[in-house]
Amino acid sequence: MSELSQLSPQPLWDIFAKICSIPHPSYHEQQLAEHILSWAKEKGLHAERDQVGNILIRKPATPGMENRKPVVLQAHLDMVPQKNNDTVHDFTKDPIQAYVDGEWVKARGTTLGADNGIGMASALAVLADDSVQHGPLEVLLTMTEEVGMDGAFGLQAGWLQGDILINTDSEEEGEIYMGCAGGIDFITTLKLDREAIPAGYQTVKLTLKGLKGGHSGGDIHLGLGNANKLLARFLAGHAAELDARLIDFTGGTLRNAIPREAFAVLAVPAANVATLKTLAGTYLAILKNELAAVEKNITVQVDDIATTHAAMTNASRDAFIRLMNATPNGVIRNSDVARGVVETSLNLGVVTTDADQAQVICLIRSLIDSGKEYVVSMLESLGALAGASTEAKGSYPGWQPDANSPVMHLVRETYQRLFGKTPNIQVIHAGLECGLFKKPYPEMDMVSIGPTITGPHSPDEQVHIASVGQYWTLLTELLKAIPAK
Repeated sequence: MSELSQLSPQPLWDIFAKICSIPHPSYHEQQLAEHILSWAKEKGLHAERDQVGNILIRKPATPGMENRKPVVLQAHLDMVPQKNNDTVHDFTKDPIQAYVDGEWVKARGTTLGADNGIGMASALAVLADDSVQHGPLEVLLTMTEEVGMDGAFGLQAGWLQGDILINTDSEEEGEIYMGCAGGIDFITTLKLDREAIPAGYQTVKLTLKGLKGGHSGGDIHLGLGNANKLLARFLAGHAAELDARLIDFTGGTLRNAIPREAFAVLAVPAANVATLKTLAGTYLAILKNELAAVEKNITVQVDDIATTHAAMTNASRDAFIRLMNATPNGVIRNSDVARGVVETSLNLGVVTTDADQAQVICLIRSLIDSGKEYVVSMLESLGALAGASTEAKGSYPGWQPDANSPVMHLVRETYQRLFGKTPNIQVIHAGLECGLFKKPYPEMDMVSIGPTITGPHSPDEQVHIASVGQYWTLLTELLKAIPAK
């Protein structure tokens, strides 16, 4: 981590390096949380946790600024655990191997955790650096944001004292976010019947990999390949032709990450294996042509594999493949109100099969509730046609934009004064916790800012070093400029 210690602002990068050294994927934040609590208490700061594990740290105002409006700096504790297939890494035990590559900080073969580790580091750096001027200050670090916003759902009224909340989970320097999409998980479960593999069949593993992946909100408009959809498309075109018996299908690992890899185990008549390999090569050429602008490293391969598992019956195979092939994915509608922003989307994120059922997990996002409801209705209809059971759960609200937000105007004015240009005021299609915070704290004025992070939720994640410095300057100047109560 010595490379990161050479970067500026040093307090922020030192803290981020420490965060990288402590495993903290979703549901495994305890070690990092304990470190932060101990760190805060060593500095003489008030620190506590609530019933769901959220951390709250308070720091008194800089002398002379006690009358300013109290501010909450907010980040989430967990990171998305994604790695390349050939990377050996246990996110629950191993540190993130961060390194400097030119203008960027990256990780070796895994997600970096800049989402939201840089924001968390910036909040803790404010606490650590007594040269930063501010009014009464709170730092709120929430639990398990990436897989269900558990901490935000569990946040109780009356715990926070701040009038203003600055969310640090945005990923584009020069943009100020004042609203975000809401979301809901959708799970389709299809029963499967199985039978013995006929004699004379050879078992193979069909792999589609090498896709970029990415954030299912912030990157959904980029036209990236979804490995689940692309592999299902191939099977829809050729499974019956090859008399292929489907044994297993797995793809994706998180419902909020665009799937980079998918795998199908097939039993194929030995005489058809060569044809399968030829068709896979042809399909790869088709995908390389279609996705040439966005997916440079896509691979489709066929490998021999041994298995003792039974195959799906042809009826179950066809029902599953048709369900997968027909499930929509990507942008459903762009917003008429927030120009250039996706209004409604879904990500076919995780697919698994076991002995008697297949499960398909999607994440639906929309700036408007009716958009979520429409996609839920589509998927319910599709499930009914396939004879599958469906469940929509974990709905969380969007963050309604407030064009009259005083803190949003203050951020814009501060940015213009510092950098001599006007920032973009945006609504983000990704989910932020601010919408959930509005329930227990309806009067709290909120805004979201951050540095430039590309490829979040994928091993290509990287954070732009210079933008971190600009973000730090904006954040510290903003704290200094917060008005009196």
